Amino acid sequence: MNRSDKTLIQRPPMTAAIAFAMAAGFACFAVYAATSQTIGTGTMQYSEAIGGPATLTMRTLTIAPGEVLGWHHHPGIGAYTVVVSGTLTVEDGCGGAAVYSQGQAFLEAPFRVHRGKNLTGTNVVTAQTLLVPLNTPSSVSHPQRMCGVPLNVEECKNDRWRNFNFPSTFLNQGQCVEFVRGRR
Repeated sequence: MNRSDKTLIQRPPMTAAIAFAMAAGFACFAVYAATSQTIGTGTMQYSEAIGGPATLTMRTLTIAPGEVLGWHHHPGIGAYTVVVSGTLTVEDGCGGAAVYSQGQAFLEAPFRVHRGKNLTGTNVVTAQTLLVPLNTPSSVSHPQRMCGVPLNVEECKNDRWRNFNFPSTFLNQGQCVEFVRGRR
């Protein structure tokens, strides 16, 4: 047996190694069937809500039956959402869920980590308006569940201030309350 034959016997075929690596790599990524269609995007020289230049985006989002979106948050003013058809469940990263059906509107609060779920057998279609600082994405993904910013002072009470871990934690209830009051 010559040297090149020995090398071929001792080494697995390159195609098998590549296939294995690709399969392992894809196993780390979630694949979503949701489709987003941008209706329009525009730039504002100054947005009072943002306190500077901003990007306004309007889109539709279609979520397939049984699909669960990844954890994410919306910067800027959040996402003003209307359920055009179907029934959407929104799971809050801090716990709990809300269910919205056709014709209902709600705000996906800014920096509050959440994910959408379609627990039904038909598509969910939403229409959204997002306003973010210029050159900022309208949605930011999180690799895992996180408890985003408190929405009100009540969420800081009874040791619930300890639950918040995005974008940072609080040292005590007073710091949590101060954060909420400073956002108004």
